[in-house]
Amino acid sequence: METLGPAAIIGSQYNAGDIAWTLTSTALVWLMIPGIGYFYSGMARSKNALSLIMLSCCSIAVVSIQWFLFGYSLVFSKTGGKFIGNFENAFFRDVLDGPSMGSSKIPDIVFMIYQGMFAALTPALVIGAAAERGRMLPTLVFIFLWTTFVYDFIACWTWSANGWSFVMGGLDFAGGTPVHISSGAAALAYAIVLGKRTGDQKDFRPHSMSNVVIGTCFIWFGWFGFNGGSALSANIRAVMACVVTNLSASTAGLTWVLLDYRHDHKFSVLGFCSGAVAGLVCITPGAGFVSPASSVAIGFLGAIACNMAVRLKHYLKCDDAFDVFAVHGVGGVVGNILTGVFAQASVAALDGATVISGGWLDRNWIQVAYQLADSAAGLSWSFTVTYLILVIMNKIPGLTLRADLSQEHTGLDLVELGEAAYGHLEENKEAYNPDVEVGEANSVGLSVSSLGKQESSS
Repeated sequence: METLGPAAIIGSQYNAGDIAWTLTSTALVWLMIPGIGYFYSGMARSKNALSLIMLSCCSIAVVSIQWFLFGYSLVFSKTGGKFIGNFENAFFRDVLDGPSMGSSKIPDIVFMIYQGMFAALTPALVIGAAAERGRMLPTLVFIFLWTTFVYDFIACWTWSANGWSFVMGGLDFAGGTPVHISSGAAALAYAIVLGKRTGDQKDFRPHSMSNVVIGTCFIWFGWFGFNGGSALSANIRAVMACVVTNLSASTAGLTWVLLDYRHDHKFSVLGFCSGAVAGLVCITPGAGFVSPASSVAIGFLGAIACNMAVRLKHYLKCDDAFDVFAVHGVGGVVGNILTGVFAQASVAALDGATVISGGWLDRNWIQVAYQLADSAAGLSWSFTVTYLILVIMNKIPGLTLRADLSQEHTGLDLVELGEAAYGHLEENKEAYNPDVEVGEANSVGLSVSSLGKQESSS
């Protein structure tokens, strides 16, 4: 019987270590998505906690299907245009062992699944702005439409070899514009269209700081795959991306705590978690281009900018429930600009292949202008298209975005899911009200005011 030689094995031209690192990074980025759910869940009231975790997990499912149908092809088809790709690779057609657009060191199918996690994560960030008042079904429809008309366009022009920003010379290592600026701008549009939550603003406090910390840990842990994996190879550049990611998050977390301490004289756990996420956001576009010393500056400046943005939110008539725009939108813009300042050709060349002109440290003065152009385009496109999608959806019967007042008062967990995040609280409530039937208790739902003594708050 004739046997095939090693040269005939599909994919044998690739380094197994590079494939293994990219697949490991894929799993790390996947873990970030439920991490976002726990992060948001902890900051919400208990009666809405489970719905936010559910929506984050559903984002994986909805976007994975969209990515299979045409999403990947719209972003990374090799014959695509400057603004959007085509349907050449729809249904993952011809996506197997050929060299990927991202790197000739890994096959197309590995690059596809890795980039699919970025696409799934981004709308999970957006839905934080609709927390506690956005209905489930319209949100799932929105995720599909938003990924198609916002994320795919911005990712194409930023990362596709044919994209206008990529060709111009914009630097975005791991998603400053496609992930963070786009999600921040979309969250702002979502919050404006939905309007403010009902009730006393004093009740809008984190119900579980433990969930916030757990979510932050998942996010921070997964970000090593988010940034380090974007090297698409197990090399020193990937290691450097992990180093600067950790440094920026650490610096920003401590900076945020100290900024809040000036006002409250407390070492805020929520402040540290928010600062760490802000540092991760700001370092993302420059993770494969900047040195460790520069990452400390980026984390410090990014924390100050995002902290100020959160405080300025109180002067705006907009209920961005979890400060998605302040942290991801502002953080993404700051990170993009600072990448233009601190990017160095010597750091990018650590993979042995990438050649750039660097940023201001390398006397390439035009780079900040490129970064500003990319940021402005991503911000305006995301906000405008998101706003149009939401306004149109809101006029379609059955796709009304916001829950009614009684549903919002009861909580989306019981209204939309029929389940509560904390079953023991429901049991305790029934024990305190022995005359209330089970059905009546479910219709009343969990209330922060009636169960405040049993919940932790920030």
